[in-house]
Amino acid sequence: MSFLDRFRRGGGRMRRPARNAARTGSTRVRAADDTDVAHLADFIATRRGVEGFVEPRTAVSDVTLLLVAHDGEWTRRRVPSVQWAHRFCNDHMTPSYDAAVVGIPQRMRDYNRRRKQQGS
Repeated sequence: MSFLDRFRRGGGRMRRPARNAARTGSTRVRAADDTDVAHLADFIATRRGVEGFVEPRTAVSDVTLLLVAHDGEWTRRRVPSVQWAHRFCNDHMTPSYDAAVVGIPQRMRDYNRRRKQQGS
């Protein structure tokens, strides 16, 4: 068996992309679905002081909504569009910001640091 035979095993056929995959740049990512929306709504309902940070599409990911609670706990999920993310936050009476403009809050980085120290 030669080195190149490892790459020929698939018979030269390309795999079909997943049904709910969205095309972004040179990669395929899973599109937002109802499970993502339910998770975001649950996060807002069970935490206090939540703010939304809408992250724009990049070469490797679709538009995402980053929710950060008062203590820095956070979650991030894909969303259909920037407009949808802002509307979702407005519907849930949660302030939303463009992450590309304001960045991410320091309390989120502090939360990640605390979690890392606890794990050590």
